[in-house]
Amino acid sequence: MTIYIDPPTWPGHGRMWSHLVSDVSYDELHTFAARLGVPRRAFERDHYDIPGERYADAVRAGAVEVGSREVVRLLHAAGLRRPKGRYPSRDSRSS
Repeated sequence: MTIYIDPPTWPGHGRMWSHLVSDVSYDELHTFAARLGVPRRAFERDHYDIPGERYADAVRAGAVEVGSREVVRLLHAAGLRRPKGRYPSRDSRSS
């Protein structure tokens, strides 16, 4: 199981955010996020939004640090990329 995280460089809601992704499956990603105590509502199409203050927790739990471009490349290579606007809202999807 390999989970990846990019640096917390994405601003939003007064914080900086990272993206947590899997290059294998959403199930793998959901399992890892649950172990970290990350709520399912933090899942956004194909990744979890992780606040910067939780970045080190994710790395300690085994997430591999990569750049933001690498996150996108990994998602594309795995066939897991879900571009914005092409999928139902967070509340209407099962995973």
